[in-house]
Amino acid sequence: MSDDPYKVLGVAKTATQDEIKKAYRKLAKTLHPDLHPGDAGKQAEFQAVSAAYDLLGDADKRKRFDAGEIDASGQERPEAQFYHHYAGQNAGRRYDPGGAGGYDDMSDLFSELFGRRGGGGGFRGDFDARGADLRYHVEVEFLEAARGGKRTFTMPDGGRLEISIPAGVQEGQILRLRGKGAPGSGKGPAGDALVTVSVTTHPVFTREGNDIEVELPITVDEAVLGGKVTVPTIWGDVSMRIPKGASSGRRLRLKGKGIKAKAETGDQVVRLRIVLPEKIDPDMEELALRWRKQAGFDPRAELRRRT
Repeated sequence: MSDDPYKVLGVAKTATQDEIKKAYRKLAKTLHPDLHPGDAGKQAEFQAVSAAYDLLGDADKRKRFDAGEIDASGQERPEAQFYHHYAGQNAGRRYDPGGAGGYDDMSDLFSELFGRRGGGGGFRGDFDARGADLRYHVEVEFLEAARGGKRTFTMPDGGRLEISIPAGVQEGQILRLRGKGAPGSGKGPAGDALVTVSVTTHPVFTREGNDIEVELPITVDEAVLGGKVTVPTIWGDVSMRIPKGASSGRRLRLKGKGIKAKAETGDQVVRLRIVLPEKIDPDMEELALRWRKQAGFDPRAELRRRT
C-alpha cells in the first residue's frame, strides 16, 4: 500500500470526512473484485483503497495518522510506542536508560509478555492470544437496509463473507461477525470481522428515524374533491384516502408502513404536492378564471399578517 492513503483515495489532506467517503465509494464501485474476476492488479488496488478508507474514514485514526502516531497500515510507529509506554512511568524512571522500564533484565520483560518461563530459565514459545479484529466496508441498497436481508460480499483478500443485514441498519453502523476475523495464536480464538455499512440513497424514499417519508404528487381535482390514490411504500403499494381541500405540503401518515425494527415499527409520512399538467387546456383556464372572480380567496393573507 502507498505510504500516503490520501493519494490512494485521490483526495487532499484537507478533505472532509464526507469527501473521503464519496471518493472511496467511487473507487470501490470501479475496482470491486466482482467486476474484475481473476485480475490480481485490480484486486490489489481494491485492497489498497479499502485499507486507505479504513484509516481515513475513521476520524480518530485519521487524526493519529496525521499526527504521525500510526503509519499508513494503521500500525503504531515505533517512536510513538516508545513514548506511550514511557510517558506513563514515574517521573524519575520515565526515560531512565538503565533497565527495561522497571524490569531487572530483558528476561523478565519477555517472561511477562509471552507467558511463563520454561525449565532452565528459557521461554515457552507457545502462548494463546486472540486474533485481531478485521475491518471491512459494505454498501447496501436503501430498501435492503430498511427491510433487512442477507448479503455475500468479496473481501479485499478475495474471500467471501456472508452477513445478515438487520432491518433498519443505519449509515455508518458497524456489524460484528464473531470469529470471522484473523485467526488466533495457539489456542486463542479468532478475532471478529467489523463491517461498516454504507447505505445508498433512494430516488423516492427518505428516512427519518424509523419513519419513511415520501412526496406524493396529486392533481388539482384530487386536492379539491379528495379521493383514493395509490401510494408506494417500502413494503409495496397501498391505497390511501386524500381528504377534501388538501393543500401542498400537508402530511398524511400511514401507520406501520415504515421500518420494522426490533425496538419499534415506524410509519410512512406522505407529503402532498399539487401538480398541474404542463399544458393548461381551455376548460381548466376558464374554470380558474371564473373561480378567481367569485372566490375572493387570498392564500398569502396570513403571511402578510405575520410579517
